[in-house]
Amino acid sequence: MNDTIFAAATAPGRAAVAVVRVTGRAAGPAVDALAGARPAPRLASLRRLRGPDGGVLDQALVLWFPGPASYTGEDSAEFHLHGGPAVTAGVLEALAGLGLRLAEPGEFTRRAFENGKLDLAQAEGVADLIEAETDAQRRQALDQLGGRLSLDQAAWRADLIEALSVFEAAVDFPDEEIPADVTARARPVLERLISEIAAAAAGAERGERVRQGFRIALIGRPNAGKSTLLNALARRDAAIVTATPGTTRDVIEVPLVLAGYKVVLADTAGLRETRDEIEAEGVRRARAWAAEADLRIWLVDGSETIAPPPEISGDDLKLATKRDLGEPVNPHATPFTARSPSDLAWLEQTLAERVVAALGGGEPPTATRLRHGELLREALSRLNDALTAAEPELAAEDVRLAARALDRVTGRISPDDVLDRVFSTFCIGK
Repeated sequence: MNDTIFAAATAPGRAAVAVVRVTGRAAGPAVDALAGARPAPRLASLRRLRGPDGGVLDQALVLWFPGPASYTGEDSAEFHLHGGPAVTAGVLEALAGLGLRLAEPGEFTRRAFENGKLDLAQAEGVADLIEAETDAQRRQALDQLGGRLSLDQAAWRADLIEALSVFEAAVDFPDEEIPADVTARARPVLERLISEIAAAAAGAERGERVRQGFRIALIGRPNAGKSTLLNALARRDAAIVTATPGTTRDVIEVPLVLAGYKVVLADTAGLRETRDEIEAEGVRRARAWAAEADLRIWLVDGSETIAPPPEISGDDLKLATKRDLGEPVNPHATPFTARSPSDLAWLEQTLAERVVAALGGGEPPTATRLRHGELLREALSRLNDALTAAEPELAAEDVRLAARALDRVTGRISPDDVLDRVFSTFCIGK
């Protein structure tokens, strides 16, 4: 935290504009060295940037953000350059020559967290917003960045302190006139907390699925039309299609957007018994991916009368393919062909409805990551223990442990390895 860091905040390569960020104690002197003098705070100023040898690096916009009124809470600056790779490289080299250090992934946002500008849940919202590919992901990330989970956590913590004060009064002042059944006084608060936190914990799984994508597996015997359907839904040749059985050996994942939500569609190896070691591994992976999927689409050659495999449940889709080649006779599946625009439109609409039913539901979830869900469930367990504790001392300790779990959601208490893991997922320059 004592050194000054820098990084390009825009993607590498040629572009109209490239942004280089600097933060730390030496940010001001660095601006002075390159731009001649610091501009007025938060006011873009056109300057000639010069390297250590006095040569002109670029004519750029320079912005100066004195701390603590900056993203990181430290003295910070931005150089908005012409986006040629040579220009960006020249400015980065000049900053390194001044003794500044290239930032690690997520280090700017970690400094914002360490300086109290963001809590950990909001910092995760920053990462999610950068990674957002769909409207649903964007809305969820903005809620997280705006502090929705943080505000709920603060309210829960205040209620926990209220409940804790009841138990601690019975422990610290046993001779005073305190009601014998202190749990009864704390029960309404604890029961309300349990209800609210349980709802948030249940939503964490939905939030994670919005982030990672609703997973749909295409499964069936070889040559059932899985790869053809994948290509049709992806609108490109993502998988090889041949008449040779067993062409697909591995899981091929294709991201899609349906109804504003991210979907991961997977073509898998044909399910059959085989002595081919490579194909057998592909079948194993197909079954494993299908088992973890949110929805499975079973495809069967319409001329075959076989029943669905054990992997298929009543809620999964069943399609009798190759309807265009003749009247399907399979009694277990809906006639379908990927070559028909109307069939494809029906399937896409059906999939969109399934995705919305699973991931929709009004407002984005309060908790959006598995980490959040695990900590909320830990707090729930402690609160349930507090309700059934035989002694006020035990109940007070359970409430304290619940508070500690909630504090770890927003990073009030977080081991360094958790912080390292969270911020390592960021891109460099953020």
